[in-house]
Amino acid sequence: MMNYTRETTIRGVQDLSVEALDFRINGTGNSIGMLLAHLVAVEKIYQYLTTDGKDLPDEEIERYADTLQPALDLGEAATIISGNPAEFYLEDMAKTREKTLELFRQLPDSWLYETTPWWEDEISNNYFKWFHVFEDELSHRGQMRIIKKHYELSKK
Repeated sequence: MMNYTRETTIRGVQDLSVEALDFRINGTGNSIGMLLAHLVAVEKIYQYLTTDGKDLPDEEIERYADTLQPALDLGEAATIISGNPAEFYLEDMAKTREKTLELFRQLPDSWLYETTPWWEDEISNNYFKWFHVFEDELSHRGQMRIIKKHYELSKK
């Protein structure tokens, strides 16, 4: 499911120009580039939350210090995420996904059903947490399609 979701996301953005990736409807909200960076940030966080039970290690936070939190938060804070070609986002998405798949290969299937406190101390298993990761991608992909349509209309 995650691979299918990712493949359809890639097909929708791989040929976009930098201008299209940076376009924000009426100059506000999120751009497609910001949303792609968000997908990477969420996946990186969940790699650690579900395998180590903690946030990203300091070296990862430092490595992505300029964009990680803005990418997670989106909105005005994420406007610094711009000027990048599609390849930039696609490479980051591919590297992050490969790390996720490598982690999954190392874990027993029973890991999916291990539970820990999650949002508001509700108990959740890793299966649901990772469902949330690609559910988030699906939701944002819908936003990307709307932004792309608005961009195309702005060019007519």
